Amino acid sequence: MRIDIITALPGLLTSPLNDSIVKRAQTKGHVAIETHDLRTYSTDKNKNIDDYAYGGGAGMVMSIEPIARCIEHLKSQRAYDEVIYMTPDGNRFDQRQANQLSILKNIIILCGHYKGVDERVREKYITKELSIGDYVLSGGELAAAVVADAVIRLVPGVLNDETSALTDSFQDDLLAPPVYTRPAEFEGMEVPAVLLSGNEKAIEDWRFQQAADRTRTRRPDLWEKFSGENES
Repeated sequence: MRIDIITALPGLLTSPLNDSIVKRAQTKGHVAIETHDLRTYSTDKNKNIDDYAYGGGAGMVMSIEPIARCIEHLKSQRAYDEVIYMTPDGNRFDQRQANQLSILKNIIILCGHYKGVDERVREKYITKELSIGDYVLSGGELAAAVVADAVIRLVPGVLNDETSALTDSFQDDLLAPPVYTRPAEFEGMEVPAVLLSGNEKAIEDWRFQQAADRTRTRRPDLWEKFSGENES
């Protein structure tokens, strides 16, 4: 998989894309990530990439020309499965979308800034718009890093134990159950006996029940979705 991230502030992505699992994925050759400084595609003498909004109003708007030059340059080198724009009014990013993106070959992620991009960018180039939540960040870089991390860990070969991702929260519309490790007893707090029993069927049933109870209590919206899908 290859992910090209278009950004006005590439420095914000330095650490998230060069640590932990994401770094290991690149070192192993499973994923290639490259950031592209949008200002290098500006023909303005000051390398500006924004301008005032037509019609007035507060805030600046990202200009279409630098973005178009960058995307066209990337497209001249390879075909892309998706050109994603990170924006607060995009579709809510979730585990299912992460799963879908993880099987693609080439992705562009455009990081928004200011009051957003010229609408013609969205009309001409963008194939998918994503948001990581109902709040506004200073820019799309951290949101892009979240999406990249969630997707990359699902790419085959990235995790040492590939079955681990299958038991993550949200994979089956349930939150993950509680987990425990050594010691079996800590200050009077004991690990549930079933987990020490060696009975795989009983452990599996316990984990499902715990996941269901936790989802029903903490995320009734997810529980309603899970219940509806399993009734149909």
